[in-house]
Amino acid sequence: MTRGVRGVRGTRGVRGVRGVRGVRGVRGVRGLLGELEISWRTIALAIAAGSAALGSAVLLGATSAWLIARAAQMPSPADLAIAAVIVRTLGISRGAFRYAERLVSHDAALRGMTNLRARAYERLERYGTARVLSLHRGDIVARTGPDVDALGDAVSRSIVPAGIAVVVSALSVVVVGSQDARAGLALAAALTAAAIVPAALTVRSLRVTQERGARADAAATIAALSLVEAGPEHRVWGTTDEARAALVAADREVERARDAAARPAALAAALQVAFAGLGLGAAVAIGIAAARAGGLDGPAAAVVALTPLGAFEAVAALPAAAAQWYRTRAAAERVFHLVEPAEAFAPEPRPGGAGDDAAGHDAASRASRSHATQRNGAAPTLVLTDLSVAWPGATPTPPVSAVIAPGGVLGVVGASGVGKTTLLLTLAGALAPAAGTVTIGGRPIDGDDTGGVVAMTAEDAHVFGTTILENLRVARGDVTVDEAREALVSVGLAPWLAAQAAGLDTELGSGGLTVSGGERRRLLLARVALHPAPIHLIDEGAEHLDPEGADALRALVRRRSAARHSTILVTHDPSLLDVVDTVIDLGPETEEP
Repeated sequence: MTRGVRGVRGTRGVRGVRGVRGVRGVRGVRGLLGELEISWRTIALAIAAGSAALGSAVLLGATSAWLIARAAQMPSPADLAIAAVIVRTLGISRGAFRYAERLVSHDAALRGMTNLRARAYERLERYGTARVLSLHRGDIVARTGPDVDALGDAVSRSIVPAGIAVVVSALSVVVVGSQDARAGLALAAALTAAAIVPAALTVRSLRVTQERGARADAAATIAALSLVEAGPEHRVWGTTDEARAALVAADREVERARDAAARPAALAAALQVAFAGLGLGAAVAIGIAAARAGGLDGPAAAVVALTPLGAFEAVAALPAAAAQWYRTRAAAERVFHLVEPAEAFAPEPRPGGAGDDAAGHDAASRASRSHATQRNGAAPTLVLTDLSVAWPGATPTPPVSAVIAPGGVLGVVGASGVGKTTLLLTLAGALAPAAGTVTIGGRPIDGDDTGGVVAMTAEDAHVFGTTILENLRVARGDVTVDEAREALVSVGLAPWLAAQAAGLDTELGSGGLTVSGGERRRLLLARVALHPAPIHLIDEGAEHLDPEGADALRALVRRRSAARHSTILVTHDPSLLDVVDTVIDLGPETEEP
């Protein structure tokens, strides 16, 4: 066994990207609807139905006011018949149109969310693993789940309500203005103020909650954990009172942040009512003055005075619509960061076209590389030349060099946090090198090699909530029952398999919760044995393994070498280095700057 290059100090491995710039957000309503693949015709139909529902309420109020005032004049019943029918019709139509608006808007939103999720997964598949591996698993779930939901919610809770508010407000102004121009202008001014000011204050409240409130909550959590988890240390050093005071101060800052966010929200609610009261008061005053001056008769004055009661129902939804749009923009930034690669993660350009043509070229190139390697039966030579790796913004690892010939075994050691997993991700083509080069078969390695030529079994590789056989088919979809059984036997799981009542059809809990740590690790090694990739990267393959399990890992590596398949093994166990040809030592853990 020959020793490889021992680097100087490395860097703490970073999971996730911080401060990525150039992320595309929602470029207005047009951009959002384009991403959700929702047509303007659908939105217009939803707005029309919603406007008809709320417009029915406004017209119902106006007609009712006219009917009551006219009835007080004791006219012939025939003069009131049409108005009475209109009142009944508007009362029924409000519910019908409301149902139609909900049906259209929610159907559009749900279809849009489905379209965006499907396209997100398609883009992630096309861009390779770099984008996925740059995020925590919880981030991916959040961005394809609640964040996509937030984009869909913008349709039914922001765009459509805003459109309805514009249409119904205009209708109300027209109805009142047709009776008295001054009353129409007063109502328009009140509606505009009630629409803009409370919405702006609501967004301000959300911004304070997101910025100051989030910082205060984080500081309070840190202070609480410090007091609880480091209680013995605080007692030894006599700093318990200081820690308690820090927690009290952090809690007070949380209260101040909440008060700061509540003030604009409370003011928004108050102004909403105030503007509605001012608009109603102005309409009543103008209607009474016009009636006394003889410009309006009694029923017309009643229409002018009471129509604003229903008109302000439309703009009352705008603060919530503005809040939803604010949340949607933040969610859109996270979603588009996931599905649209930034420069650091963009796939290398390839000859032969762009867009779908380039994607097809990449897929064909990837397939041809994999098939050619399988026909040759040996792994291509992997060469590391002065290679340093790091996540964007992190300190690179020390430069290392090594040559892994077909059937070779490279060991990677070093303290926790120095960048061993980051090195594997770079060798898999998921991350670009920070410095130096990685070549495979004489060409630069990239994301197209991942899965076909180079495979990786991560330390936390997922065990799915399905059968043992289907969990093994994660490695290769056409694994037969005999191949699966042989792989399990080769890693020492024969007794475990025999103890399962359903054999290979036994259901495993999601995440491997129904198996022990050692059984889970051996199951992952069985995947390695079945995977066709000629180069396999194994991260902490001996974790949770007993001596017999470690021997099974050694045997697996030797079988791969005999088949001229190469292995890169990250381990903290020096006893496993007896199967390694070359060792890269990334050195001790470094302190964060």
